[in-house]
Amino acid sequence: MTENLDPKLIGKYTMATWSYKQGEMIALMIHLGHRLGLYKAMDGAGLVTPEDLANLTGLHQRWLKEWLRSQAAAQLIKSQDGETFLFEPEAAEILAREDSPKFSAGAFAVVRPSEVVDGIADSFRTGLGLNYDGLGSESAQHVEGMLGPMTKALLLPTIIPNLSGVTEKLENGARVVDVGCGGGMVIDMLSEAFPASTYVGYDPSERAIELASKRLSGRDNVELQLAGGEELPDSGDIDLVITFDCLHDMPRPDLAMKAIRGAIKDDGTWLIKDIKSSSNWEDNLKNPMLAMMYATSVGSCLQSAMSEPEAFGLGTLGLNPDVAEQMTSDAGFTRFTMHDFQDPTNLYYEVRP
Repeated sequence: MTENLDPKLIGKYTMATWSYKQGEMIALMIHLGHRLGLYKAMDGAGLVTPEDLANLTGLHQRWLKEWLRSQAAAQLIKSQDGETFLFEPEAAEILAREDSPKFSAGAFAVVRPSEVVDGIADSFRTGLGLNYDGLGSESAQHVEGMLGPMTKALLLPTIIPNLSGVTEKLENGARVVDVGCGGGMVIDMLSEAFPASTYVGYDPSERAIELASKRLSGRDNVELQLAGGEELPDSGDIDLVITFDCLHDMPRPDLAMKAIRGAIKDDGTWLIKDIKSSSNWEDNLKNPMLAMMYATSVGSCLQSAMSEPEAFGLGTLGLNPDVAEQMTSDAGFTRFTMHDFQDPTNLYYEVRP
């Protein structure tokens, strides 16, 4: 059968397809800029040549010239002639300054090894995804690189003070559990700010617990458990439970929620952070990063969420506010307050028995 193909549409799909390939390669360049300290070296340096950057970093001038030109072509660095380059402070805020809530270069810190890509492809055949330890040796660092900057910016000055009664409890000595603690960043921040409280971190990832153990070494008020949230003891004595960026990754979040209900005090607080999303496709289409969100789900969140038989398989956008409120209610909680702390990616839920 002869098809009458529209050449304009062919051009459209060609450009769309190769733009994503270009994105893949620029992602590698951002990874290298972060890993090799190139962005930091250029921050505040003004106009630089490849020779200047070589002197600043001790790296090879020819490779730096090619990298600089790739960054200029990607419009991440400015250049009029391909010989001199300007790294604007606004770009540095995104790519060089790790203490900025806008810092994003850390999200490119992991280049997936072939065995991980093989495992992701195999999940389409078997229906079972990779757990977090199967997603690569630096999966915990990758997650923190993507999500950490905004948490660092908001947790202590904004989030905790807006939870009813929580600051006072932490100052006086609360019992805190961080489910899905990852590399321990949240516990690190809270235990530094509120040393009178005690903290227990739960995570089923050996690599995450290893990272958290190194970070939190010497903290007498911190304990770490290589375990999932469903293994919380039914103690009823926890003042604050935190689940940041993890419920949609769990194969059985319902079991973790029920365990949290058994662990928390009747006047305790459960703080959930999860991705902004809607049950309505049209609403989600307003998100300019929606394609990336679903791709991230296939490559990471849904992998973990489908890593066991009979999994819920929520994935990156699966815990929208309607689902979150219903699931927490099913677990025995009666109060559900949604907070928008001007985090462009996440919503926060204050849940109480």
